[in-house]
Amino acid sequence: MEDILRPLYQERTSQQNTLGVVAIEKKEQEASFTEGFDAILLTIVKEAETPVFIKHYLYQEKKAALYIVTESRMKEWLLLGSNRKFIEWIYHGRVLFDRNEYIHEIKKEMREFPFFGRKIKMTIEFSKLIRRCTDGRAFFRNGQYLDAYNSVMHSLHHLARLAVIESGFYPEVTVWLQVKQIEPEIYKLYEELVTSDEELEKRLELLFIASDFLIHSRTENGAAHLLSILKEKEAWTFQELLDHPEIHYYAVDLSVLLEYLIEKSFVQEFRVETKGQGVYHRYYQAVAD
Repeated sequence: MEDILRPLYQERTSQQNTLGVVAIEKKEQEASFTEGFDAILLTIVKEAETPVFIKHYLYQEKKAALYIVTESRMKEWLLLGSNRKFIEWIYHGRVLFDRNEYIHEIKKEMREFPFFGRKIKMTIEFSKLIRRCTDGRAFFRNGQYLDAYNSVMHSLHHLARLAVIESGFYPEVTVWLQVKQIEPEIYKLYEELVTSDEELEKRLELLFIASDFLIHSRTENGAAHLLSILKEKEAWTFQELLDHPEIHYYAVDLSVLLEYLIEKSFVQEFRVETKGQGVYHRYYQAVAD
């Protein structure tokens, strides 16, 4: 495979813009891992007009795909976990070219999972978890049980990813295999939701009760990134928080996360008068330890 596909990437290895090339080959039992292709060539570059460029090829009755991805897009995917298949490719792929051990260092970072990376990723997952739980409860109260089920299923997935990250591991595509070993209690909730013979309404009701403790017990760690930013100064407006460059990664769920943290007494609100009588600015601050 490598000899046949070498011309697809060889010219790029002489360009300073190319940081590394990784090859991923299809395994018969895991064809979906390479999205049905026999081979994936993943090229990381410093800069490009298009952050992700993809070309498909045919060779010897087989299929190959060439991905050219910018460094900034790769780092975004690594931080947000928004393209887990790509992360797996980097982690498990065979290095064909590695300028100044760039790919080696990325793989090392993924194995060691630096604290800052864990901290912000945990808050990203926790904010999504709270959003899904909030939506699920609202659907449940309105008798929309199938929509509630969908939200709860997503919330359990975020809870599972949060548990894996909290344990110092990088969440893989097969996160339930990881969490079954790391946090069997969460896996059991998932099993009960999917396989229980109870009526859907009863299943959801029991799961909301059971998951409350697991979520609440993770609040301090899960929201640590936001809480640390809140402690940087005495008080924040909502817009000031939105403008913070790191909060940008979970800004879409910031409002619902703040409301949850206020409810659980990790954050407090206070009023500042406006020119309008009886109308106040709402400010946020972290509750003192």
